[in-house]
Amino acid sequence: MMNDSKSIRIHYGLRAVILLAFALYIGHLVQQDALNYYVAPKLARWVKLCPVPLVLMAFSLVVQALFGKGSVLCDCDHRLPRSGHRSVVLYGLFLFPLLLGFLLPDRALGSMAVAKKGISLSYPSSDPYQEEFAILAQKLFAQPVIPVYPAIFSETFGAIDIYKHQFEGKEVAVAGFLYPTEAGSANNTFAVSRFLVQCCTADAAPFGIMVDPGKKISLPADTWIKVRGKLHIVHYKGQEIMQITAESITPISQPATPYIYTSTDSIAAWDQLQTAAKTAK
Repeated sequence: MMNDSKSIRIHYGLRAVILLAFALYIGHLVQQDALNYYVAPKLARWVKLCPVPLVLMAFSLVVQALFGKGSVLCDCDHRLPRSGHRSVVLYGLFLFPLLLGFLLPDRALGSMAVAKKGISLSYPSSDPYQEEFAILAQKLFAQPVIPVYPAIFSETFGAIDIYKHQFEGKEVAVAGFLYPTEAGSANNTFAVSRFLVQCCTADAAPFGIMVDPGKKISLPADTWIKVRGKLHIVHYKGQEIMQITAESITPISQPATPYIYTSTDSIAAWDQLQTAAKTAK
């Protein structure tokens, strides 16, 4: 028995509502400048355009529901839910996450997500980028204080990690959120961290560098801080990692773009960032 025309029209209307809700939610994220909490910039530019086709599809469904002839209404050979309860469950699977999206505050990933994913305190090198990291390491080593720019955060620490013995004792300045590591309960150390995002927050990977503040600090987890201090090699969980012996720890506001992303050309990015920094002075 085929789905009747009236039921199909009702479900067309419900589907139109869901599509419009998605369009409104994306528009809400764009208006609140919160889209960067969920997707990488290269994807965000396309997500911003999604409300247009979503609204057009919803409009098409509404037109068909109101004015479509019964003989041409499509049930796509799928049985509709047999009861109103099942329909509520089916469409609730789409509407409930949207409701949470509207009701819950938009915020960047923090320590809770790090605890689930596990933080990386070392930066594995890849042979194709060995030469690039070597050049970047030379540029970093020449600085009296190494600035860790968010645009090349992982590349900077990757270069330092490869040549960690050469960077022993060098001074560095880095910003991120405070993550209390397991070791921190005993000796007050913590990690200053950032999430590396390739596409969206589903693939976000937490990276950071250990910090020894020298004394107990009262800042809570997820506080955004700028740390300045000297790099030293320490042993942590059976491996050598870099650690900052802090000379200053300053609370800062969360940046507009809290995540970090990979750079296609870290050398060019470094040169541009250095030029911009000198111009700003």
